Amino acid sequence: MEQTFMKERPIFSLLLSMSLPMVLSMMVNALYNIIDSFFVAKISENAMTALSLVFPVQNFINAVAIGFGVGINAVIAYYLGANDQHTANMAATFGLLLNGLHGIIMTVASIVAIPYFLRMFTSDPEVISLGKQYAYIAFSFSTVIAAGLCFEKLFQAVGKMTVSMGAMMIGCAANIILDPILIFGAGPFPKMGIHGAAAATAIGQVLTLVIYVIIYFARPIPVKISFKNLEAPKGLILKLYSIGIPATLNMALPSLLVSSLNAILTSFSQEYVVVLGVYYKLQTFLYLPANGIIQGMRPLIGYNYGARETKRVHKLYSLTLLLTASIMVLGTILCLAIPEQLIGLFTSNQQTVQAGATALRIISAGFVASSVSVTSAGALEGLGMGAPSLLISLLRYVIIIIPGAFIFSRIMGVNGVWNAFWIAELLTAAIAYFIYKRSKAIGADCPYPNNPS
Repeated sequence: MEQTFMKERPIFSLLLSMSLPMVLSMMVNALYNIIDSFFVAKISENAMTALSLVFPVQNFINAVAIGFGVGINAVIAYYLGANDQHTANMAATFGLLLNGLHGIIMTVASIVAIPYFLRMFTSDPEVISLGKQYAYIAFSFSTVIAAGLCFEKLFQAVGKMTVSMGAMMIGCAANIILDPILIFGAGPFPKMGIHGAAAATAIGQVLTLVIYVIIYFARPIPVKISFKNLEAPKGLILKLYSIGIPATLNMALPSLLVSSLNAILTSFSQEYVVVLGVYYKLQTFLYLPANGIIQGMRPLIGYNYGARETKRVHKLYSLTLLLTASIMVLGTILCLAIPEQLIGLFTSNQQTVQAGATALRIISAGFVASSVSVTSAGALEGLGMGAPSLLISLLRYVIIIIPGAFIFSRIMGVNGVWNAFWIAELLTAAIAYFIYKRSKAIGADCPYPNNPS
């Protein structure tokens, strides 16, 4: 049950042992996203368009759950490093309660809002109908998503990355197996179309949560969820939100970006909405594994920061940056070498394939630079510095790229939207590195209270 290995083991092997299980599970999750879209695209291009339009809302729901989970993860890891077991337990307890409440709110709000949201981007009745059919089922499980992600961050905070890997992989595997069965029908299962895609996703999420709960009770971990004493130490809930809200916004900003870009792209052609949706499916193969490394890094940075091992904190940052940049180099090579084949996984429309290939070649110019931004933002979250992390994401997803896409589209046409991606990544990377370097100067000023009680 002792957690001191986080500050004692050699950094390289420690980071790999924490990150590789998450990278593997993220790759499986990315595979699921690709396969899900592949089968939905087989229904019709309108179904793929509907999925692309629903994606920002779906991403926002996940962002709320994951973002607050990041707050739970960072606070637990810090207090374990500071040897304050009671506060770590209370962080886990209140984290689960609050994230469950968030899930209930998101279920109601998203189901009510989705018809109006879809009509903002299309007047095609079939696309709207398909979008609602998918969303009503998928969004009904928002509370399950929130609880599952809370347990995920809890296990990660104590270094049990293989548990997270196993639960996520089993859920994703269930999704992959059920997708074609429920979409197209097989044996006793009727053909459900886009309903089947949503149902397969929901079943996988439920299975993941069940696995977490079983393992939590069967194999005790250093942090306990206890509802016997719900009186939180002073400032604990505020600290959860002070990290969780910026992290949530970090995760939710891509939804704002996609919706804004969809609005710009529809003025050219609806096929570009499909291209953007396909791009975001493909880029998960890069950013989810990179996020797996970040997830491995975050509790290590939090624990070592709590233990005042600042040199190890900065070594962890440098090594993580190197690993994420390596992933982005590979992604850049693939997007330049075989863009038509990648886009062709999701559509047989040759005009859409060519438009998508052009987009991939342009956007990929910013992949390597983005590794600086995602690593810096993740490191700052682990340090408990939510606001600087949020600033990086605001620059990357809103402040630079949205105005840039609008302006460049008026000058260069639709390619101006794609060029805005790499320009935003380069500018944000430079600023993000400066923000992290500045955080080193204030690293001795701990953002957590030494004794929150």
